[in-house]
Amino acid sequence: MATRISPSILAADFANLERELGRIRSADLVHVDIMDNHFVPNLTFGLGMVERLQQVSPLPLDVHLMIDDPERWAPGYAEVGAYSVTFHAEATAEPVALARRLRQIGARAGIALKPGTDVAPYLDLLGEFDQVLVMTVEPGFGGQSFIESTMPKLAQLRTAVQQSGLDVWLQVDGGVTAQTIEIAAAAGADTFVAGSSVFGAENPAAQISLLRQRAASHRHGAGNLES
Repeated sequence: MATRISPSILAADFANLERELGRIRSADLVHVDIMDNHFVPNLTFGLGMVERLQQVSPLPLDVHLMIDDPERWAPGYAEVGAYSVTFHAEATAEPVALARRLRQIGARAGIALKPGTDVAPYLDLLGEFDQVLVMTVEPGFGGQSFIESTMPKLAQLRTAVQQSGLDVWLQVDGGVTAQTIEIAAAAGADTFVAGSSVFGAENPAAQISLLRQRAASHRHGAGNLES
């Protein structure tokens, strides 16, 4: 089981995003939070910004849509070349159809769950998704504290993925630090969004390395590590 670090540019210097992307080139992905001030009480980037980031980023774009009506907007992000497009379960009545559309275009399809959303309805649908994102904060703002009570949900997902034999990434987003990443890895996460802890570090590359090491050494089933 690989360990992936996806720094969130929500914590980056917006006036110098291309430079900021260069500071994290040792990461696996770059996490791009799209917020519409409807689904969540904040407003960030849109499709035009993502299209431009796609042109200059040294890393694949991991787009997280915290928006209403993802059926209308999500395919556009796949069309401009985003590697992964994740939409919220709470925002769509047809998650499987949307995931299939994103895959058809060529992107990895992800589904995100807020801290209070039950994972049970999605366990039998895991084959329809490439990634499940368990929010470890309430979506909308960076810099929040990690909600450890979301870990049983993550553990359920890890068990279901292992039993199914599917290659589904399990991502966590919110309050991820060198300490909390160990908790999330032990519960079953393999893909970690980190904003402030990376971009706020004096040496982002060293922080990315530290996060990767901490996660790898504590991840679920660490007694049988795989690269």
